[in-house]
Amino acid sequence: MNAREKLQLSWELAFFPPRLNAFCAETKGNLAAANPTQDFLDALDDAQRLHLALPARGYASQRALERLALYQARSRAYGMPNFIKNVRRKLARPDLPDREVPPRLVRDIAIPLITRTRKANTLEN
Repeated sequence: MNAREKLQLSWELAFFPPRLNAFCAETKGNLAAANPTQDFLDALDDAQRLHLALPARGYASQRALERLALYQARSRAYGMPNFIKNVRRKLARPDLPDREVPPRLVRDIAIPLITRTRKANTLEN
């Protein structure tokens, strides 16, 4: 897996719930017995880092920083920070010492939009 693919995976794990749900479904909830690759584990660590405070400097562009802030805000509705922490804990990953998102992760990455689907009004007039 090259660096760009790993970065894309990190963003998807952090901000696109179906990606992390698919991993949990593949393991059928038994994360302790899962044997993910090192690239996946590193991407999962970076996914947790993406939920930290925004960096003060060193990021790629203002647009990338704004996109990250928007994704952070939208992912809160799905409880993604806690979900990632719980998955990492079950995989026995060590706590991360970082306090803010590393600037290398702030890139203009596009992932599918996080939206909730609304049920159509079934009442007829």
